[in-house]
Amino acid sequence: MKALRPLAFALLALALFYAAWFAGDEHLLTGLLVFALPPFLLAIAAWRGWHRAGFAAGVLALLWFSHGVMLAWSEPAQRGMALLEVALALAVIYASCLPGMQARREKRRNAG
Repeated sequence: MKALRPLAFALLALALFYAAWFAGDEHLLTGLLVFALPPFLLAIAAWRGWHRAGFAAGVLALLWFSHGVMLAWSEPAQRGMALLEVALALAVIYASCLPGMQARREKRRNAG
């Protein structure tokens, strides 16, 4: 369960980032429902120890990563925010891999 805490923090940071990004937008509700709500709900699931939270977050992080790259490439005015989205998506992917990396390290330690 402790292994999912970094994932919960990364997802919460991403949800807060999306909430701040769409705060002044005319499509605030849509932005919050489509972008901020999924990482927020996954952060709660990871905090509570749902064992599939890492997989679900990793899959969605690939979409967030792609969205950030596409936006950084096509909208120069939003490039800074888009690159921050890419960085947070990479943090989510890394944090979702941590439990597997820790289990592999312990397996090697016990076998050797």
